[in-house]
Amino acid sequence: MAADGHAEPEAERMQSHGARLAGRVAVVTGAASGFGREIAMRFAAEGAQVALLDLDGPGAEAVAAEIGPAALGLGCDVTDRAALGQALETAAEALGPVDTVVNNAGYSHRNKPLLEVSEQEYDRCFDVNVKAIFHMTQLIVTGWRVAGIEGVMLNIGSTAGIRPRPGLTWYNASKGAANLMTRSLAVELAPDKIRVNAIAPVIGVTGLLETFMGVPDTPENRARFIATIPLGRMSEPADVANAAVFLCSEEAAFLTGVVLEVDGGRTI
Repeated sequence: MAADGHAEPEAERMQSHGARLAGRVAVVTGAASGFGREIAMRFAAEGAQVALLDLDGPGAEAVAAEIGPAALGLGCDVTDRAALGQALETAAEALGPVDTVVNNAGYSHRNKPLLEVSEQEYDRCFDVNVKAIFHMTQLIVTGWRVAGIEGVMLNIGSTAGIRPRPGLTWYNASKGAANLMTRSLAVELAPDKIRVNAIAPVIGVTGLLETFMGVPDTPENRARFIATIPLGRMSEPADVANAAVFLCSEEAAFLTGVVLEVDGGRTI
């Protein structure tokens, strides 16, 4: 809010934050849309150079072009270890040594009875939401240890792994794994001065909204979900990006193993 009580224009608001991530080189997965897109844009606005990875390569490239020279868009399937390793190498060659990673790429089966979820849908949930973090960790931590980089990893978990909704059992389980994995990684990597935290957003206004609801995106159906959130709205990409900037900045230098609930009170 400006001194005269009026809302600041977005560009001015972003500049007013300063360069909280100056000098950092970040990789953000699932960055072509939704939370990942906003995280990448905010990181760049805060002074970081950012590699945007997404299965939708042209989408990642388009967002990178929108950001400018501080960004690089790359097509990458994060469940493919070789492809992910190549993307990390390309990012480092173009932008410099990567010291920040945001594991944002996610997948969910549609909200429906648990016995109707196929094995293929189940496998995709765990491949994207859990195994991709396994691949990223093994690839990036190996390099960080060799180079002595005190890196930062941020995983995008979910309130689904804390206070699950019916109809999303296997997705809930995968996000519960991501949340707990974050805490375990934090303990094991603390001697290397590598910080690992997570954000657990409540249902958000993204391309996966209808998937999570399992019904058409109408005002009436939104209202049913919003009624379960004490602050009275769904999460927005900016809510998650704000938390991501904080957790990856020096302001959070003594925070590790945190699963930050960005949920408007949903998990209370």
